[in-house]
Amino acid sequence: LLNGLLGRAFTEVSYTGRKTGKHVTFPVNYVRSGDSVTIGVAMPDKKTWWRNFTGEGGPLTLMKFDGADRTGHAVAHRDAKGHVTVAVTLNGPRARRD
Repeated sequence: LLNGLLGRAFTEVSYTGRKTGKHVTFPVNYVRSGDSVTIGVAMPDKKTWWRNFTGEGGPLTLMKFDGADRTGHAVAHRDAKGHVTVAVTLNGPRARRD
């Protein structure tokens, strides 16, 4: 329903924090191209989650993505203007949710 109303694709991101070790899940909007997913981070200076994926990045899961949980490797990038995107490369076949 949200996808149709807002004209954007939404899913939930789930990961374990590098420093805290806490498991976190929250909604994001994204753009997909094949096995690549790009998540734009609005107001990145007021958010910290994307910092878990700086440098070499780290693992995350896109929840109920195309009807299944999909794991992937995410890398955050900040451009010269301060905009942050998180690029996710999806892993192998999707795992079905029962």
